[in-house]
Amino acid sequence: MKENFNHITKVKGKLYLPGDKSISHRAVMFSALANGKSVINNCSASEDVESTIKCFRQLGCTISRNSNEILVLGKGFKGFKKPERILDAGNSGTTARLITGILSAQDFSTTIVGDKSLSKRPMRRIIDPLKQMGAEISASTQDTLPLIIKPSDLLEPIVYKLPVPSAQVKSSILFSGLHLEEATKVIENIPSRNHTENMLNLPVAKDNNETIISVSKNNYPVPQNYFIPSDISSAAFFIVLTLLLKDSNIVIKNVSLNESRTGILRVLEFMGAEFEINNVNNSANEFYGDLNIKSKNLVNVEIPETLIPNIIDEIPILSIAGIFAEGEFTIRGAKELRFKETDRIKAMCDNFKKLGLTVEEYEDGYTVSGTIVNKDVLFESFGDHRIAMSFAVLSLLLENGGMVNDFDCVRISNPDFIEQLNSIVV
Repeated sequence: MKENFNHITKVKGKLYLPGDKSISHRAVMFSALANGKSVINNCSASEDVESTIKCFRQLGCTISRNSNEILVLGKGFKGFKKPERILDAGNSGTTARLITGILSAQDFSTTIVGDKSLSKRPMRRIIDPLKQMGAEISASTQDTLPLIIKPSDLLEPIVYKLPVPSAQVKSSILFSGLHLEEATKVIENIPSRNHTENMLNLPVAKDNNETIISVSKNNYPVPQNYFIPSDISSAAFFIVLTLLLKDSNIVIKNVSLNESRTGILRVLEFMGAEFEINNVNNSANEFYGDLNIKSKNLVNVEIPETLIPNIIDEIPILSIAGIFAEGEFTIRGAKELRFKETDRIKAMCDNFKKLGLTVEEYEDGYTVSGTIVNKDVLFESFGDHRIAMSFAVLSLLLENGGMVNDFDCVRISNPDFIEQLNSIVV
């Protein structure tokens, strides 16, 4: 379905955004693993998190939702039951990859499938380390879903150095390691999202440029109450929109301030943005606060490749900021974008070309420059929620507005995007 977005001139007000998707996934998983009742407040209502909830219901957990509060009755150590049906992760790579680590330590066989998009995404990156631990896992001939996980009596701890930064791979190993007496260690050279180690309060050591995360059965989750901070990836679209519209000012309440997720703020600050943060709190070692954003002229800068894992999901909307900032916008070292819900490098370049911009595409990124000359553009979402919302923001900034094809895909992460937008348009 096409969605039309008319030109706007100003935004103002407060936003209460849904809970962070990455933290919500993990809160549901930890609660399911724990033995007893946990309560999750402000849990994301996205389809991705619903996929996680459905999988754990099939594994025997009682999970009920009342408004934005979720009650989970966890099954305890190896307390899950064999599901009667195949587990469907939908579009969620987080669900598929993290739950595989959990299921590798169970005493029954399971199969994980996903939708058409997820079924194209690489799974070898989790299969290899889990097999090193002794897990029995098989995949398609292309190393994609479906994954078939069988019980193994040979599971043992490993020391695994991540070949590329990936919070999903790291977390999958850590989830498996939770079931072992001795410590499993994951080593990363470039930091990735650290929600799993934060929320489990895992031992984290530094050795030169390496980070070493350890986990064992001693760190197994216990029932607790969680408050999920607002999703900074969802906030990024409104942050960029506010910065680019003159005389605009919004406050985003309770937004995640996790240091492995705030790279988008750092890059925008390099470009000239200024942010004010108030009312800082934390839940399960995840900090959050109120983010005050005001419009600001931006200048493009060289983005360090070491920051890319920290901003990987925000690169599409950051690119929108880049085409309105002074100078040309370049992103490099982001090949991982080609393996998301769609090939995001190609998707961004194709849509930018529709505007008459000069675009140079690389294997690991792109450069965009020039002036927007084409009007009345229909942008393609390619079925990718972040592409859809990025070009919705761009459409709002165009003199004649714009349209985004297949906009319904935003329900994957933020089904209330349009209502949130309408609440701040002046």
